[in-house]
Amino acid sequence: MKIAKIDTIRLDIPFDDGGTGLGMTPSAWNQLDMVLVRIETDTGLVGWGEAFSYFCPGAVKSMLDDTIIPMLIGKDASDPQAISLLLQQKLVLFGRYGITIFALSGIDIALWDLKAKAAGKPLAELIGGMRRDSVPAYASLVRYGSPEVAASFTARARAEGYGHIKLHEVTREAIGACKAVLDGAELMVDVNCNWPEPEARDMAKWLAEIGTMWLEEPTFPPEDFAQMGRVATTIAISAGENLCTSWQFEALIASGAVRYPQPSVTKVGGISEMLKIMAAAEAADHVRLMPHSPYFGPGYLATLQVAAALRDEPLFEYLYIWPEGWLYSEIPHPGNGRVAVPQGPGLGFDPDPAIIDRFRVA
Repeated sequence: MKIAKIDTIRLDIPFDDGGTGLGMTPSAWNQLDMVLVRIETDTGLVGWGEAFSYFCPGAVKSMLDDTIIPMLIGKDASDPQAISLLLQQKLVLFGRYGITIFALSGIDIALWDLKAKAAGKPLAELIGGMRRDSVPAYASLVRYGSPEVAASFTARARAEGYGHIKLHEVTREAIGACKAVLDGAELMVDVNCNWPEPEARDMAKWLAEIGTMWLEEPTFPPEDFAQMGRVATTIAISAGENLCTSWQFEALIASGAVRYPQPSVTKVGGISEMLKIMAAAEAADHVRLMPHSPYFGPGYLATLQVAAALRDEPLFEYLYIWPEGWLYSEIPHPGNGRVAVPQGPGLGFDPDPAIIDRFRVA
């Protein structure tokens, strides 16, 4: 089974989140930037992947089209891990992290989709076994910047059956307003590296007092594990969405600073690197993997397959927004706080051609 053709497809899918779209990203965030990878083999089998591309789709697509794809035509598609190693070695002079590893993630996910389809099995069966057919989901709310708005969406998510709700608010007033309407749900808080260490330590103590399950990425930079460890003396810390490859996760786990490592399959290098991270987490007694997944393309399905295969049941991150279109007509949405794992071969589903046509960027 050899690689005959690789296409990259850029989609921009507008969404509504009930807020202003400001506060978490470089500018207003109101659309899902997607770069899909479609790999076709000489046998006619097709695999789909997704490369992280929020606010950087042009750069990611160019890395794929100009640098990566020319190296892969004619290569054996049956060994994704070998191709992952080949590409990382070939591109080492140009940096393995950031845009490069985002692009490689899309290739790797597509190759694993192919491998599982060729075997006639869901991906989970190839990477640890289908240990569960559904996983608990948490509502990952955006940053609204208003205590009243944040509390209203917290209450809405709770009424929809979510037993875990994650905020991206950064003030006591907003977090406290949401805590007041949780009605027994677990609270998590992600501040996206927003606080200096003294504020983070003070807020961590208060968050622990009000029963917060975890505090996510409290300080900048996200690679400063020692600083994170000092904050972790009073509360469980989660982090990892800004790390790449198993190497950075092995260092994060070894630091002892984080209880919940959060690898993102579209950022770390795809399934091949995720397997190494899974092994590192399972070898450590003090961590429980919580894959990061604010996506709605192949990254969404790949994360569900990973969640099904993990030894310890994770929580699935569901970005609490409403896109104008869904890439999969049968995409599993959370219901009563759980989301089903697709049981079809590969990732479980292929994208809807009509949605690709509607939101494709030429």
